Parts: sequence; C-alpha cells; structure tokens
Amino acid sequence: MTFIPRDYDGGPVEALSSDQARVDGDGRLILPAEAAVRLGLQPGARVRYDLESNGIYLRRPTLRPARVYVEATNHCNLMCRTCVRNRWEESTGFMAEATFERILEGVVDFDPAPEIFFGGLGEPLSHPDIVAMVTAARRVSPSVTLITNATLLTPDLSRELIAAGLDTLWVSLDGADVQAYSEIRAGAAWSQVMDHITAFRDARPPSSVPQPELGIAFVAMRSNFGELTRVLSLGRTLGAARFMVTNVLPYTREMCDERLYTPAVTTKRDVPTTPDFPLVTLPVMDITAVTQTVLGRLLRVAPNVALGDRKVAQHRSRCPFIEGGALAVAWNGEVSPCLPLLHDHTSYLENRERRSRSYAVGNVNETELDVLWRRPDYADFRERVQDFDFSPCTLCGGCDLSADNETDCFGNPFPTCGGCLWAQGVVQCP
Repeated sequence: MTFIPRDYDGGPVEALSSDQARVDGDGRLILPAEAAVRLGLQPGARVRYDLESNGIYLRRPTLRPARVYVEATNHCNLMCRTCVRNRWEESTGFMAEATFERILEGVVDFDPAPEIFFGGLGEPLSHPDIVAMVTAARRVSPSVTLITNATLLTPDLSRELIAAGLDTLWVSLDGADVQAYSEIRAGAAWSQVMDHITAFRDARPPSSVPQPELGIAFVAMRSNFGELTRVLSLGRTLGAARFMVTNVLPYTREMCDERLYTPAVTTKRDVPTTPDFPLVTLPVMDITAVTQTVLGRLLRVAPNVALGDRKVAQHRSRCPFIEGGALAVAWNGEVSPCLPLLHDHTSYLENRERRSRSYAVGNVNETELDVLWRRPDYADFRERVQDFDFSPCTLCGGCDLSADNETDCFGNPFPTCGGCLWAQGVVQCP
C-alpha cells in the first residue's frame, strides 16, 4: 500500500515527514504511508473521526486485526478474591498444539501481522509448552506479550522466555507487602513472587531500555487503593516501565462493596455546556494538599471539567477491543471479538446481577482465522460496536433486559454491550 502526497494541481511534492499530513485541493487528508499502515488505513476504508477543540481524532477501521489474544489455558493455580472463578462452572483445558498452529497460520495471513498477547481467564505459564508457543509466536508476529501472576515464573523460565523473544511481560500485583497481597491472591507466596520478578529483571540483557519490558497490572479496590503509590514505587525497583490500573469487576455480591466507581459510572458525563452545566477549563497545576481537596470537590459537583482542551470525565461508550482491532481465541479454539465474551460469566452492574453469555464467531480448528474475521456477521458486529447504539445500561436504574446481554430496550440483538464496563473505561486490560 502506497500513499503518494500530491499538491493542489495534482503534481508530486516532497515526501511527508513522520509527523506531517497534507490536505489536497478537495480537502482530503493525506497521511504518510507508515502512519496509514499502523492504523490499518487501506484504500477505500471508512474511517470514523471525532472533532476536538484543536484537532481531529481518527479511529482505527475494523478491516484487519491488530492484536490476537491467545488463551493458552483457562486453568489457574490461584483462587483470587477478584477472580471470575468464584462463580464459574466452566470446564478448564489447555490449548492443543494443532489449535495454536491454526492461530499462527491465521496471523501470517494478515498484512501486517497482528501482535500476539498470551492472556485470558487463565495463567499462561501453567501451559507446559508456553515457551515453545512464545518462540513460535515471535517468528510470525512483530510483538509478543504475556500476562502472569508470577508464581510460576522461575528464574529458569524467565531466561527461556527472554531467549524466546518475549517483548513485554505483565505481572498482576495488587499489594506492596505480604499482608496486602495475600488478602487478594490466595495461594500465592509473596516472597516467592518478589524473588521471581527480581530474577526476571536481572536476567534481562543490560540496557538503558531493558527488554523485555516489564509491566505491573493493579486491580483497584477500596481495601487496597492506598497501596497504589507503594506498588508504583516497588514496581520501579523491580524494573517496571509500565503500570496499568483497573477497577475491580465484582463477580460476587461481596465484591460490590470494593468498587471505587459507582457514582462515576452511573452519572451521565457527556452533558451540554449550559448555565446549568458550565464548562470549567483548568490549567496545569501542582497537586498539593491544597489543590487536591478543591479539585476533588470540583469533580464531584461539576460534570463538565476540562484540563486544557480535554475533558477530564467523558461518557466513553467505546469498546477498547474493537477500537484496538482485537480478537480473542479461547483454549479450545473458539474465536470471540473480546475477552469479556470469551466465556459465560456473571458479574454485578450497580447492585444488580448481570449474566453475560459468551459469543463465538466460529472455531479456528474448523475455519481459517482470516475467513472468520471477514465473516459478514462479524464485520457487522464490529460496526455496531463502533456505532455503540446500545441501551445505556450503566446510566439507567435498570430493567429486566439489563440483567443479561441477550437484547436491550433499543431492540439490539445478542450480544448487547450497553452494560459493558470495559466500554466505559471503568475496567481495562493491558
């Protein structure tokens, strides 16, 4: 794919630099080829955009995948308080070699090849062939990532994963000492996890930017939010360059008391600028004992607050998986549009129980991955999610239709996404 910049009379002009675009005589935006490839912009693609105060935000089209989540297994060696397994009845299994080969064959069929992320609802390192899987993935994908609880990350395994070409390792860490950590991750030995992460850090080749990158994933709750700054400090000493903080998704009624986001998700945040809802634009300022108290009050009483030209709290209604060009493959080969639709599960929206039925577009053992991606019903679903014309289940008081993802009060068919907290930016994954 080649994008040739042209001036207003159609003649060729000098090539664009990496941070420049050009507008032709018909008002068409011309991007450098590298940027177009990175965003999956193919000739003829329909591209959604959002106009902002001083710019334009181009959204990735859904013509090709950019990331493939591979659930090597849905088995885990722990039973954490935050885990879906506390209310899960599905059987567990390990991805077969033939299934993984089918995934790799599918990855090669896309141009450019998408990145591969080993994750899902299990512990990837419990798969006996995980090193071979990472090695094979790195041969066909430009980037390979894996998330782990680090209990099985022995020093030998760390060296093997590094040699296999792993690009990024995410570790789930929800506390900065043995007591805080053990209250959440039952069955994990704090000192052992620390030793494992330290050994991984020290096994990386010396560099100003060590590879693989290390990331820390933190599940924020009322009982552990005070640990966040300590986890950030600990993570830096362990060599982490990335930190991802997510809210807890309660799978049990008990965990509803741990939420930090109930008013934030049930209050409409995209409101018009009127005397009743004035827009308050803040400058950059230091966060001190004085300012943090006032800013905290301001965010509670004013739904229209912006920092510069960017609103602090907006009602997102955007799926990070669809917008990011992702798809997910379960251990048995079932292909879903996102991680939340990979398995049946029950969670809580507000204090209401919500059942989510899994949605598979097919099985990679039976149909090639690129064929599944191009299926008309799958393409239509991706377009529906980008439109996000679903019932606002996170904002209303709830009805019988919001108790599952079968349909909604707008008449949308299964699966409906109006109650998805990932789409509201409340829950997120690395």
